[in-house]
Amino acid sequence: MKTLRYFVALLSALCMTAATAADTGFRISIRLPWLIAPSAPPPVAPQAGPRTLVLYDAPPGQTFTKLGMAYAIMMRNLLGHFDSQVDMVPVHDYVAGQVNNYDATFYLGAYYDNQVPPAFLADVTTTTKTVVWFKYNLWQIAWNPAYDFQNRFGFGFSGLRGLNALPSAANPAPGFFDTITYKSLPFVKYYDYAGGAVAADPDVGIVAVTDTQKATTLVPMSNPKTSETAPYIVRAGNFWYVADLPFSYIGPRDRYLVLTDLLHDMLGVNHATSHKAMVRLEDVGAMVSVSAMKSLTNYLYQRRIPFSIATIPYYADPLGTYNGGVPMFVPMSQASNLKTALNYALARGGEIVMHGYTHQYSNMRNKYTGVSGDDYEFWNIVDNTPVMEDSLAWALSRYQAGLQELSSNGYTATAWETPHYHGSALASKAAAQTFAKTYQRVVYFTADQPNFNAPVAKDFGVGQIFPYPIKSDYYGQRVLPESLGNIEYDISSIDPTSNYNYTWQDIVTNAQYVKTVRDGYASFFFHPFWLEPALGVPGLADFKKVIQGISNLGFTWTVPSQIN
Repeated sequence: MKTLRYFVALLSALCMTAATAADTGFRISIRLPWLIAPSAPPPVAPQAGPRTLVLYDAPPGQTFTKLGMAYAIMMRNLLGHFDSQVDMVPVHDYVAGQVNNYDATFYLGAYYDNQVPPAFLADVTTTTKTVVWFKYNLWQIAWNPAYDFQNRFGFGFSGLRGLNALPSAANPAPGFFDTITYKSLPFVKYYDYAGGAVAADPDVGIVAVTDTQKATTLVPMSNPKTSETAPYIVRAGNFWYVADLPFSYIGPRDRYLVLTDLLHDMLGVNHATSHKAMVRLEDVGAMVSVSAMKSLTNYLYQRRIPFSIATIPYYADPLGTYNGGVPMFVPMSQASNLKTALNYALARGGEIVMHGYTHQYSNMRNKYTGVSGDDYEFWNIVDNTPVMEDSLAWALSRYQAGLQELSSNGYTATAWETPHYHGSALASKAAAQTFAKTYQRVVYFTADQPNFNAPVAKDFGVGQIFPYPIKSDYYGQRVLPESLGNIEYDISSIDPTSNYNYTWQDIVTNAQYVKTVRDGYASFFFHPFWLEPALGVPGLADFKKVIQGISNLGFTWTVPSQIN
């Protein structure tokens, strides 16, 4: 049986020094003598939204010098939803008066006690432009009497709070300010303690409003173990304070969503309330079950719901994993199951998203089977490095070969999706040059050739979930969101690697959370192989429950071709 692989939706934006997937050997022997020009994206228009400045900590000579840059990239991506012209600048390079050149400035306090330039501190107290301060180092202005902070802004800074106690085997979850309440829902800050190590970002800044005529608590947070409450987001006129940096360990019910919604207010760009939904049938290649595809298509067509098909144009099993040890390659011209399924779906509201060229790399296991649909294509996940051939030209050649496979068989892709959502920086830049739209989550790197092991200024990779379309991200991609995740079943009795459950109820609950974003998208994907009878899971029934649940929440269904 085909090993079932998926991109786990839970902690998609966890800051990581290990990221991805890849290639180390030579390319498999499927080179084509012809390449077509990629489908050119439309010309990029100048950004018409607010001018924004993102300041971030980059203390020189530190292991984590580049971590602030990683967070700045994530903020820059969100600002891309607002068509913003964004400048990213290390805070130590700030120039006096610079805030006045921008509609809004965001300072990302990611490094404890990093020295903030006095010029910026002084400008914060005098500018009429919006300033949003995150997490650390507020004390440098709040506790300096020269700035008269509390009297000026109407709230005071008490200090930092982290875990209530050190975790231990006897008390693995001592608690912290981990619940942020927004629009009546409890958003979470992630925490995990395993093997003596803590995976979390528990620190928050504790502030208190002292003058309600000047400051307002917009969003509260609470510490369930101590029953304490405190402001999470405070606004004092043009100055905002956010108690933490909501880019670490993010998930589909994370306080990160609160920021994505309030950015409208911070920027003064109040998009109309509109809630769209998208569904994508995933990893559809040469070996797809026509019966499963027809069952899913018929249900969606009956409900007049448009949908996408993440299509793998060229099937490769270079190690013969599923063919008795004999290598097997199937171009689209010979993929009768695939073409039958696509033709049936396209006539009933479906459209194609190109999902890799082969959705695997070379003649190696990267890291699973080496087979299309299982493995990574644009990252060496085994060694956590770019693939050996990584370059703009190499990625473009893969995209062009896939587009040729589609076009020579009469098909057109409306968007691109990176296999397992994990490609190199250069592969993402090449995608921006090739496709008008991408439809995915994205991994971002602090260098094109990242060094995750450097003793000083090591690089970081961060994965990001988007609740709404991003007009242009850090790599220049227009990104359409997948925000909810996907149904998974624990079938470890059949496939020991598939031991994870993510239910239809989880997906619908995630949709409830993304609906708090005024223009949030409820977007998920589903693998047709879950309809295979041998698996013994209620795949079709649960798929229908997700569709019904999202529809009942008031979302309107759409597809990439309908999104401008």
